Amino acid sequence: MNADRGPRLLTTRAPRQPKGVVLVLHGGAARRDNPPVSPSQLSVIRMVPIAARIARAGRGQLAVHRLLNSHRGWDSTRTPVMDVMWALRRVRETYGEGVPVCLVGHSLGGRAALLSGAAPSVRGVVALNPWLYPHDHADLPGRRVLIVHGTDDRVAPLEHATRFAERLSGTTSTQFVTVAGGKHAMLRHAGEFDRAASDFVVETLLKG
Repeated sequence: MNADRGPRLLTTRAPRQPKGVVLVLHGGAARRDNPPVSPSQLSVIRMVPIAARIARAGRGQLAVHRLLNSHRGWDSTRTPVMDVMWALRRVRETYGEGVPVCLVGHSLGGRAALLSGAAPSVRGVVALNPWLYPHDHADLPGRRVLIVHGTDDRVAPLEHATRFAERLSGTTSTQFVTVAGGKHAMLRHAGEFDRAASDFVVETLLKG
């Protein structure tokens, strides 16, 4: 993998001995000319306030990093799940084997979070307006999962997330929250999405 096209971690907060680590995962569809992921693209910028809110709520006890994927979108040769696995290895190298992790993702990042949630260090998953296929499934016993979905999302079908949550709830502690009037970019009612993610992460990593 070329260095300029590899995944990267951007640090929001990094205490020396955190009680937990949060990986924040962006969305963003593929582009025809396959440009690299940029810190300035809107899908990446949207996760900045979520990461900052989680860092504040963690009161210096949580390490918070935003993952920049190696590629935009999701294809058969390189997926965001592969980038999450890379990031989890970096977390283990930096903070040690025993530190629990929460994954917080939006859109395709939400899908990546859900499909990566079985990794051994992951304790919780937050999926915000996750873009899911009808057949997507995950087996996440022992984890806590929160799915937050806007009722007016016209990009990621609400019914796909609802069915996913129903299947998951058979084996996993699963919460499903709808945001009335919320759209895919989470700009309207942004505080509801951000607060739900932050509260869940703190409850899972610091109070669970």
